[in-house]
Amino acid sequence: LEEIPLKPIQDTGNILKQGYLEKRSREHSFFGSEWQKRWCVLNRKTFYYYANEKSKQPKGNFSIEHYSARLAFHLRKDSRKRCCFELICPGKRTYEFTAPSPAEAEDWVDQIQFLLKDLSSLTIPYDEVDEEEPYNDVDSSDSVNTSSHNTTLNQDELNIKMEDDDIYEVLPGEQPNKQ
Repeated sequence: LEEIPLKPIQDTGNILKQGYLEKRSREHSFFGSEWQKRWCVLNRKTFYYYANEKSKQPKGNFSIEHYSARLAFHLRKDSRKRCCFELICPGKRTYEFTAPSPAEAEDWVDQIQFLLKDLSSLTIPYDEVDEEEPYNDVDSSDSVNTSSHNTTLNQDELNIKMEDDDIYEVLPGEQPNKQ
């Protein structure tokens, strides 16, 4: 089991979603409640849960990478069953939660699925890419940088402009390609 260093709430980085959920305890005793209210925080890679929103240290956390999130109405038999969702990963612990409302449960699932899709994509997040100047292959001082001008052409002007900009030579015996 990989250990994620415990962090206070304010140090968890980019918070995507947070709020109170009821978390099903892994081992519930005869005396203790099966569902405990927890302040839950989702950041870009980790799900944290705290005793309350003022807690400095989480009661636990786990990397959400390789997990999947889904609504799970079977977790409860009472009126809150439509508020349940779970986080599942083969070979790892399943986490079960109850949100304050069915809409909140759906929002948690949507946010987690969105984040998981982002984690599994091969794209480089924009904030990690160095910004580059636009490439300009015209080497003259009086050239106009078209990226700094906002011009709007109607469809007729656009068709005329495209015909004027045709860079291909039509050879004898060939028909020009019209789109």
